[in-house]
Amino acid sequence: MAIFVDENTKVIYQGLTGRQGSYYGGLNKEYGTQVVAGTHPKKAGTDVDGVPIYASVAEAVEATGATASCIFIPAPGVKDAVIEAAEGGIEFIVAITEGVPAHDEAWFFNKLQRDHPNVQLLGPNCPGIISPGKCNIGITAGHIAKPGGPVGIVSRSGTLTYQALYELKQKDIGVTTCVGIGGDPVPGTSFIDCLKAFEADPETKAIMMIGEIGGSAEEEAAEFIKNNVSKPVSSYVAGVTAPPGKKMGHAGAIVSGGKGTADAKMEALRDAGVKVGQNPTEAGELMAEIVANL
Repeated sequence: MAIFVDENTKVIYQGLTGRQGSYYGGLNKEYGTQVVAGTHPKKAGTDVDGVPIYASVAEAVEATGATASCIFIPAPGVKDAVIEAAEGGIEFIVAITEGVPAHDEAWFFNKLQRDHPNVQLLGPNCPGIISPGKCNIGITAGHIAKPGGPVGIVSRSGTLTYQALYELKQKDIGVTTCVGIGGDPVPGTSFIDCLKAFEADPETKAIMMIGEIGGSAEEEAAEFIKNNVSKPVSSYVAGVTAPPGKKMGHAGAIVSGGKGTADAKMEALRDAGVKVGQNPTEAGELMAEIVANL
């Protein structure tokens, strides 16, 4: 099985008429994802490589039955795009856009929690989600992912998401679903959201978790793993050599007051029984050992 998406998921691309949206929407369609519509209020009635454009998400949902959307709209418009998707009937929203203001993220995250609790938001500033061989929403290269399970991947880092997929493919290990949750301060989907879903998924037998410095998400995930996850987990935390007080790549990757360091996160994960690698390759090797013993 896949979590959040599968081969039957119909996806609307908000921003399909733009350069990035059309490029990645086309790649996702070629991969086999059901890209059924795009939206643009001034281009309704046109199409992008055969994919019809509607004036609004609500119209696209009514016409196609889509349940997911992918947002490639520039940062100032993401706040409105997320709410339009939720109010238009979308159940799973993937926001790829980076540079979304943190106060916008906090606003629409809390609005979704309050007014649309059944809507799952992934991102912003994330690579998206791929269930290899079934559905790819976002910017992950499909050819680096091996279908068939048994590993589920969740990662804060986009680049390390791709490396984790590739490391496992090189070892002939398949993936059920890989979720890039993004590294912004207010992610729509957390490590714990994915860990819950992987724990419940019968085809996911092991979990790979890629974290990074900053915040407390990894420590919270470690506590959740200790108390709620029965499946084996391997992990890597990026930023072991990062100097305190410096932002490293992501808006959420900042260490302050001795908290959020890679060492503290790795210690918490080890205490929860997670096999922690010192680099992404070692984390992949640890997962290969786990899979060999399943």
